[in-house]
Amino acid sequence: MSWKDDIARLRAQKPRHVLFLCVQNSARSQMAEGIARSLAPAGVRVSSAGSQPARVRPPAIEALREIGIDISSHTSKAVADLDTSTVDAVITLCAEEVCPVFPRKVAKFHWPMPDPAREGTLEAFRATRDELRGRLGMLFAPT
Repeated sequence: MSWKDDIARLRAQKPRHVLFLCVQNSARSQMAEGIARSLAPAGVRVSSAGSQPARVRPPAIEALREIGIDISSHTSKAVADLDTSTVDAVITLCAEEVCPVFPRKVAKFHWPMPDPAREGTLEAFRATRDELRGRLGMLFAPT
């Protein structure tokens, strides 16, 4: 199944709380959270977390700032620190590492994306931002 199939399934499900997961909750999932919050309709909660939280990477903050989204106050969070009772859809973004496991049964989707922190350039973060913005724009597009 492709991410486009996932979007169709997510749109049909109409989740009320979407959680983005990756390992450090420092780049991909943080950018996904910021973009999704800017696009999601009222009443849809968006959050992110990781299995080994670090700190939000400055290039992730900069890449989103360039498109008018401010995540400078975000902090990396552990899955264990979240109230997971309201989450009804999880999107994992890990590619080359082992993704975190969500502790209960919910709709799960896997959108593997390379970690831009591995390359470390602002261009890599922009590419991840643009890919996420395209996918999430489709997910949250008005019907």
